[in-house]
Amino acid sequence: MKQTLVIAILTLLVFTNNIFSQSSSDSLKAVILTPPSPDKPRINGARVFGVRPGSPFLFYIPVTGIRPIKFSATNLPKGLKLDAKTGIITGSAAEKGTYVITLKAKNSKGSTERNLKIVVGRTIALTPPMGWNSWNVFASEVSADKVKRATNAMVNSGLMNHGWSYINVDDYWENNHSYRRTNDTTLQGDYRDAQGNVQPNARFKDMKGLADYIHSKGLKAGLYSSPGPLTCGQCAGSWQHEMQDAQTYSDWGFDYLKYDWCTYDKIARDSTQNDVPHYYRKPKMSDSSGAIYPYVVMGKALAAQKRDIVFSLCQYGMADVWKWGASVNGNCWRTTGDIVDTWKSLSSIGFSQDRCAPYSAPGHYNDPDMLILGYVGWGNPHPTRLTPDEQYTHISLWSLLSAPLLLGCDLERLDAFTLNLITNDEVIDIDQDPLAKGAKRVSSKDSLDVFVKPLEDGNIAVGLFNRSTKKATVTGNWQDLGITGKQTVRDLWRQKDVAVTSDKYEAEVAPHGVVLLKLTPAK
Repeated sequence: MKQTLVIAILTLLVFTNNIFSQSSSDSLKAVILTPPSPDKPRINGARVFGVRPGSPFLFYIPVTGIRPIKFSATNLPKGLKLDAKTGIITGSAAEKGTYVITLKAKNSKGSTERNLKIVVGRTIALTPPMGWNSWNVFASEVSADKVKRATNAMVNSGLMNHGWSYINVDDYWENNHSYRRTNDTTLQGDYRDAQGNVQPNARFKDMKGLADYIHSKGLKAGLYSSPGPLTCGQCAGSWQHEMQDAQTYSDWGFDYLKYDWCTYDKIARDSTQNDVPHYYRKPKMSDSSGAIYPYVVMGKALAAQKRDIVFSLCQYGMADVWKWGASVNGNCWRTTGDIVDTWKSLSSIGFSQDRCAPYSAPGHYNDPDMLILGYVGWGNPHPTRLTPDEQYTHISLWSLLSAPLLLGCDLERLDAFTLNLITNDEVIDIDQDPLAKGAKRVSSKDSLDVFVKPLEDGNIAVGLFNRSTKKATVTGNWQDLGITGKQTVRDLWRQKDVAVTSDKYEAEVAPHGVVLLKLTPAK
């Protein structure tokens, strides 16, 4: 009863907050479009998973349905085992190869099964990472306790049953000498010990214990650093300690590293070391090797570890990072500056990704920054200023782009609308499609845009977007979409087929809104 009341209040707050950011009343209705998950088990999430030979393996089978659920799997590679009660697969696979296993789930309402392709080879993160990052809600106030609470919320909310799997600690887990200005003694201490090992602050007394806790829930753990001597928050960076830090992260058990340019800017401009190339941001710019260099160093350090660590390059799109990010062992790379929870920020970033879309591929993704949904606010959380329709646009566009999906909100304050928004498995499937193609804009006129994304099953996903402030009819013509013949049109947010048509599909789209479709040749 108490939880229901809280959800109702939070939903009202989201609605009230959005009144001030959009003039059209139709766009202000926080309408839940997606039907609830069935009681019978349904296996969700990625259909392919990559791991390097010999690396620790961790995969939770995301399943919705009434608990308890009994899990099973056939044809697991040698060295892997499944816990039938938790649905967590662990172990280590030594032999390279592609293994197609069958996952099964059974409860009191029935059973289901689905194939999962496990690729033991060089490439990891075969679908875009999905999870949570601490910065947009906790900022400099992050602590191990808050991270554990976020972990628990990821489990208790059911998000992990839809494929959300990373719990990432952003800046301020390290010591920070600026504590003297804030009187925050929890940040007090040396950056490194006598052997050069980076030191976590008093809020993070047991980093390995924290990673172990996250892993015990079937989730993965992420961390943050900078190639410069300091991070953006003036905590310890990895400059001249790259291999040592990579080894430390691996020993602690972390699975993801966000590597933020920050204070490396001064080194790139002013370094007197002959082996460190210079790089100047516009209007004065040198050879791009100066922008690439620090990521080469850490990329090699991470690749040398006996643990798979997703490498997230955070350098804001400098030197066309999408063209070379994969070459430095990058799994994802920021293509833009920081996003904030406004339509101006969302639309300017999201609809400018055409230039880098061709560089998206399995294991390598363009990152237009974190999701600005739910309660966000960098230590002073508030309901997102995006209208409900803008939020649908946000998730739809990021999914079409094959972007990493990283929540930045307070997971303990998820209202019913936000939870429904981020648990639509048919929409998530578009983001997690194994082809990992970035959507192409095939039509744009009068702030009306049509995006198309090819899918592994041979079908296409289509986004009909309205960037204007008035309702408008948006049309997807078969000629623009590169298809012919009768097509079954499925509305992915409503999870239902809406038409069978032969040459086009048109829909009325709300201001700043979207209609997200999947087109399949009609039988």
